[in-house]
Amino acid sequence: MRLRDFTTARVDLGRAGHSLPTSELLDFQLAHARARDAVQLALDVRSLVVELQQKNIAFVTLASAAPDRTAYLHRPDLGRRLNAESRERLAPLQGDYEAAFIIADGLSALAVHRHAEPLLELVLSNLDWRVAPVAIVEQGRVAIGDEIGELLGAKLSVVFVGERPGLSSPDSLGVYLTWQPRRGRTDAERNCISNIRAEGLSYAAATQKLLFLMNESRRLKLSGVRLKEDSRALPPTHSY
Repeated sequence: MRLRDFTTARVDLGRAGHSLPTSELLDFQLAHARARDAVQLALDVRSLVVELQQKNIAFVTLASAAPDRTAYLHRPDLGRRLNAESRERLAPLQGDYEAAFIIADGLSALAVHRHAEPLLELVLSNLDWRVAPVAIVEQGRVAIGDEIGELLGAKLSVVFVGERPGLSSPDSLGVYLTWQPRRGRTDAERNCISNIRAEGLSYAAATQKLLFLMNESRRLKLSGVRLKEDSRALPPTHSY
């Protein structure tokens, strides 16, 4: 049985003498170049703004303390907090919100451009919560949702972020949710849904998982390792 029929991982590559076949070597180099491009790609905030405006979704544009992509990659801590201007921009938006959605480029703006808006639209269409304006963040990492959620006064933060590219997945989107977000939260206090893309987890399946976790988080008033997903409570889905 051919393993390649069941996985995109690089298995059963064959060989040419003591080396790989030329086609496999070139394919590897192409995948590596795509992964590097995904990491370096800048977030096109304007296109995201247009998409949200077309769907009548309220938003605010922000930026982390990382002044550019190079600083963002070399100083992960800068991507976890907002710059001063963004904190001031959030101040008048504070309210009694049940959830705050954040879209951050992370390590793959490509994933954000392909998947964030359609996934967000599907989630919001099935959600009857008091939701803050969606925050679009340049040079942002997962933890920046803690500060944004805290400043907005949201009970739960939900961060859509581009995941670190792999050699077969340069456009994978991740979703992280944190109950009572505030600066200093740890990864153990979050829940993650990963590998959202055409070849991975579908929008429909990701939405079902996220809605289940959000509702359970609100009911139990917690998130992270103590919040478990009960797959039996999730209806089967097959559509993207």
